[in-house]
Amino acid sequence: MQLKKSLLALLFGGLGIGITEFVMMGLLEEIAYDLTIDIPTAGHLIAAYAVGVVIGAPLLVVIAGKYPPKRILIGLMLLFTLFNAFTAFAPSYASLLISRVLAGLPHGAFFGVGSVVASRLSQPGKEAQAISIMFAGLTIANLIGVPLGTYIGHHFMWRYSFAIVVLVGLVTLLALKYWMPNLPAKQAASVKTQLRFFKRREAWLIVGMIAIGTGGLFSWYSYISPLMTKVAGFSESSMTYILMLAGLGMFFGNLLGGRLADLVSPAKASIMLLTAMVVALVVLHYVAVYPIPALAMTFVLGGTSFALGAPIQMLMINTAKGSEMLAASVSQASFNIGNALGAFLGGLPIAMGYGYASPEWVGAAMAAGGALFALAFIVRQRRNAGLAVVRETTTASKQPVKEVLSVDEPEPVC
Repeated sequence: MQLKKSLLALLFGGLGIGITEFVMMGLLEEIAYDLTIDIPTAGHLIAAYAVGVVIGAPLLVVIAGKYPPKRILIGLMLLFTLFNAFTAFAPSYASLLISRVLAGLPHGAFFGVGSVVASRLSQPGKEAQAISIMFAGLTIANLIGVPLGTYIGHHFMWRYSFAIVVLVGLVTLLALKYWMPNLPAKQAASVKTQLRFFKRREAWLIVGMIAIGTGGLFSWYSYISPLMTKVAGFSESSMTYILMLAGLGMFFGNLLGGRLADLVSPAKASIMLLTAMVVALVVLHYVAVYPIPALAMTFVLGGTSFALGAPIQMLMINTAKGSEMLAASVSQASFNIGNALGAFLGGLPIAMGYGYASPEWVGAAMAAGGALFALAFIVRQRRNAGLAVVRETTTASKQPVKEVLSVDEPEPVC
């Protein structure tokens, strides 16, 4: 698939969002020391960003839905850049906490609008691949941006890491201005009309699939450091390279997921990838004590987890005709719910003394739950399609009778 400059602009946006979301996890010690707070308190900054995503994803899309997509994307990236600049200069813990909530607001909305734009810019039949290019920014962030930001935070100052995010935001703004075509705004439905989508069971099946299924990723990824150092036996200095290996898997998995969704359908791709995640997590649990197999499964899990991004977005867009941007942004909010659930539930068996490989069982159960939601979605779609065929057949079977009566057997004229 030929890479268009317009899609490259979306990739830059995904890169900036990926850095600001994930780099905080590697900077908690530096931030806690600088602001004289403890690490658990600093950890609230991660949750604050997720809260911003959940709030901002539907809210900003509903507010801006009537404007042309290019204008919306530039506005969202402008907010993103300003709020991350606020983070870089925040003088206190309270102001930093507020800045993280604000920085999370444009996250889901940008990916929601960007997903719809990418699908409109793509060639027919390659919509998911176009969306995967935007999500490649997230994977590049995990491969290069987050390790670089963590290194800068460790050796210089954590605020410089967010200065990099601001720089990426400025580059994205320029790319959107000069490379993004002026697509016309689709006729914006009323807020009430858009929200009707969430009265459908299909919508909540997708939300459940994302929130539960992607929790499997975060049950593993949230505790990857103690797993690889205390179970697999790697040194703490090796974690930067291990995270880069996971990021490399995410990069290739994301591209594979886009192709798979276009090939077999987004729903079937989601089931296949969630099932693969279950298997990979169980395998990792048993091979974690062996360094080389543990590294191999780190790459595989990074790939299978991020391969879900494009199929999930396409599933939402295809199901939510008339409210595509809102639905695609809600999928990002659901992803962050999965982030919180996976990290919380994955930590429970560790706290109970079952060891640092125990979150993989939690993750496998969550991924299996997500696969069941996806299966229920497919069953419901097929049933609805079957009912529609029955209605059409019934209607069609009645119509020819009238035609035969009027043509071949005309009523007698008295």
